[in-house]
Amino acid sequence: MQPHGQTSQIRCAGSGWREIAVLCREFGISRKTGHKIISRYNACGLEGLTDRSRRPYRHANQLPFQIEKLIVRAKQEKPNWGAPKIRERLARLYPDVQTPAISTVHAVLDRNGLVEHRKRRRNRAQGTPLSQPCRANDLWCADYKGEFMLADKRYCYPLTITDFASRYLLACEALHTTKEVYAFTVFERVFKEFGLPRAIRTDNGVPFASPNALFNLSRLSVWWLRLGIDIERIKPGNPQQNGRHERMHLTLKLETTKPAGANFLQQQARFDDFVEEFNIERPHRALNMACPAECYSVSPRPYRGLPSLDYPFHDQAVTVTTCGRICYKRKKINLSQVFAGQTVGIKQVEDHIWLTSFMQYDLGYFDDETCRLEPLQNPFGPKVLPMSQE
Repeated sequence: MQPHGQTSQIRCAGSGWREIAVLCREFGISRKTGHKIISRYNACGLEGLTDRSRRPYRHANQLPFQIEKLIVRAKQEKPNWGAPKIRERLARLYPDVQTPAISTVHAVLDRNGLVEHRKRRRNRAQGTPLSQPCRANDLWCADYKGEFMLADKRYCYPLTITDFASRYLLACEALHTTKEVYAFTVFERVFKEFGLPRAIRTDNGVPFASPNALFNLSRLSVWWLRLGIDIERIKPGNPQQNGRHERMHLTLKLETTKPAGANFLQQQARFDDFVEEFNIERPHRALNMACPAECYSVSPRPYRGLPSLDYPFHDQAVTVTTCGRICYKRKKINLSQVFAGQTVGIKQVEDHIWLTSFMQYDLGYFDDETCRLEPLQNPFGPKVLPMSQE
């Protein structure tokens, strides 16, 4: 080491002794790097100046091949055992060998093709059984007519609701988006005016359904369930299953959007005039030339807000957090954000196994080890019949 304040020097071919600080500035490197290069040259010569591999000397999960062979052999002997049991078996058979971590054992098994990977379920949208009611308010149909541009260059998304049996047009609202917060407002106003239907039929789009949520439910459809309204969904790509509603959309488009209104207020005024004419003045061939208003009466089920939820046959009632989780016995189980704020029932059915229910619907099971909900058959999808009934 050089004494404090004394400058380090090096002898360079053809130029005599040079200060290291000056050389480092010429080559654009730090003095620390310069000293390291000199040390490598003094130790190894010119070969010491070549680039060295940055590969680590040891990988975290890289085991001696003998231990890896023991893991593979143990799995072959006990094919139904997982990594925790395999690790415990090694620890007992070879107490003098340092036992690898469970994650390392699992990585070895996976690397050797000894881990059976579960096929991930794709949460595909499905249709539900569809009813064919003949009484008013047994079934309502709802949809967004295709968006169109107003004269002020803004897009309009009309939300429409009809009664299936009477063809009565309950609502046609000019909205600037399909976000569910605005759909809530429209449906609540309609419920207050006309009462509650037995069921509502929609497609599988937003906000009626959520493609990534449990059973493709949405906050809107969960709200309907809380109100005692069944949900019906047509099969994707089959708009004819909501044909009566789609036929009304054709008439709506012809009479209110060609040309479109100058702004939302003018467009809503056109929709209001259309609703009055469609219900009161326009005869309908399927109704023996009667008008929808002559065949419709308000629902006997008034809207009184959400009823309380009670689970007398469950061990506990739990409120779902805003992030869609169930907090139970210091465990956090992901359910779905569409149930945020809702109360679900928890019931133990076996050791470490709990059933989760929402209203009368059983959603799935979770255990206290993985804390992962395993969904049951979709209660809102097509029913799977036994082989003898198919």
